[in-house]
Amino acid sequence: MSNKILNISPLQMPWDTQNPFIFCAYHGDKYPGGNENLGPNVSLAGRAIGQDFSGKDGWSMYHGHTVPGFPAHPHRGFETVTIVTKGLVDHTDSVGGGGRFGNGDVQWLTAGKGVLHAEMFPLLNKEENQFELFQIWLNLPRKSKMVAPHYKMLWKEEIPEVILETTEGAKTTINIVAGEYQGKKALAPNPDSWAADSNNEVQIWTVKMEPYAEMEIPAAQEGINRGVYYYQGDTLAIEQQDINVQQIIALNPEENVTLKNGEKPSEFLFLQGRPINEPVVQYGPFVMNSQEEIHQAMMDYQRTQFGGWPWSSADHVHPKEAGRFAEYGDGRREEK
Repeated sequence: MSNKILNISPLQMPWDTQNPFIFCAYHGDKYPGGNENLGPNVSLAGRAIGQDFSGKDGWSMYHGHTVPGFPAHPHRGFETVTIVTKGLVDHTDSVGGGGRFGNGDVQWLTAGKGVLHAEMFPLLNKEENQFELFQIWLNLPRKSKMVAPHYKMLWKEEIPEVILETTEGAKTTINIVAGEYQGKKALAPNPDSWAADSNNEVQIWTVKMEPYAEMEIPAAQEGINRGVYYYQGDTLAIEQQDINVQQIIALNPEENVTLKNGEKPSEFLFLQGRPINEPVVQYGPFVMNSQEEIHQAMMDYQRTQFGGWPWSSADHVHPKEAGRFAEYGDGRREEK
């Protein structure tokens, strides 16, 4: 094994990430056509409705009963970075925010001291609905764990993209959700994020490589964690070592690393960041620094519901005719 590759491990759900990331949930579904309620237009018989992660017929309902997705649930102490490359997500939250995003958009949500939110996957197309989502949990340092909840949209039209091309014309496309590449900088993350400090060298990229395409990942500072999450393709050579798909490759941060794709298109997620050198105690949707803080989070949620739920249902979806938009608790609205 090259000294530029620190470790290779299987890619299992949820994806095991390195500090400052907590994990990454990946959802790839081939949904059928949608019905009048924006749910699947086929029978749901044989599924554990409300807890369906079966992948039956190529898709799951997850915690949804009518529409696939994740009805209202709490978070405290970290951030979710939700990248939707295919399909749409309807967002609602306990501070009055809501929206519809997808097909390349990214939502950056700082849960902070506590928020309830729902993420439903409306099926707008009558024939079929392709869906792909990455939800990355990025930890918050102790000083930021109890900040006010905050979310923003990174719309696909504004996310920087870098296209590399070999002399033979094979292309690599890098979408920069966080960090920078070849002088192109990502949109600003949320203000209390660990990624907001450039010294933490947080990078989040989605990468697509055509057959025989090449790219280089430049070196970072000592102590930075970085990994390639190779989820689609066949083989990828990293520093002349062939890597099979469905692998996590942890990289030496102090070395430039060359990647050369094989004969089939490849896709991977790249995550990098300086570890937060504080205790991490997780209990389900709460990520704090001590068991006492976890206990307090549970008590606060039971007592306050993190502000309550202002929507008509826990699995609220927006009207079918709604386009891509975001509404914020302060009354602002964005439309795309």
